[in-house]
Amino acid sequence: MNGDSTMNNEVLDPHLTTKIVSSYVRHHMVGADQVSDLITSVHRALGQLGQPVEPREVLTPAVSVRRSVHHDYVVCLDCGYRGKTLRRHITTRHGLSRDDYLKRWKLKSDHPLTAPSYTEQRSMLAKELGLGRKPSMRGATPSAAGAAVSANADSKSRAKPTRRPSTRSASKSADGADGAASPSARKRPPRSR
Repeated sequence: MNGDSTMNNEVLDPHLTTKIVSSYVRHHMVGADQVSDLITSVHRALGQLGQPVEPREVLTPAVSVRRSVHHDYVVCLDCGYRGKTLRRHITTRHGLSRDDYLKRWKLKSDHPLTAPSYTEQRSMLAKELGLGRKPSMRGATPSAAGAAVSANADSKSRAKPTRRPSTRSASKSADGADGAASPSARKRPPRSR
């Protein structure tokens, strides 16, 4: 049993807690279920008066913020871990999200958690694979694509426009199946992905 907390509880005047809580309740709207929490928190605060305040843990980074980002690797400010990316490390080892990590060390929101060379490597790979482009533009250069579009536009303007097939439900299309087969009723090959 801790002698200090027992001593503080005995010294506290319960009437002081009652006065503070009743004054607060008079001027603020407090639900019946919140009154017990309010009494407890006021009593605890009064018990801690006069005791030294425990200083918050002062964080010192493993390396300076400027030295934490190198071309080939990034360094964790918590433990000094070096890696290409820190996202998984700070989640598993320190239990922090990206935003929590940045807030903890007072870093800007654009502070990199991935090594610049690794980012460049991934970017080049994505561009080689054609990721982020529209499907019709894949593999074609912009100038050749522009010429192909203008040539297609000329030939399409001279050709007769085709009708798109309607999107009827199965019951309506079954009624129309009694008559002659229309050109829009032809089966199309499945699209490849």
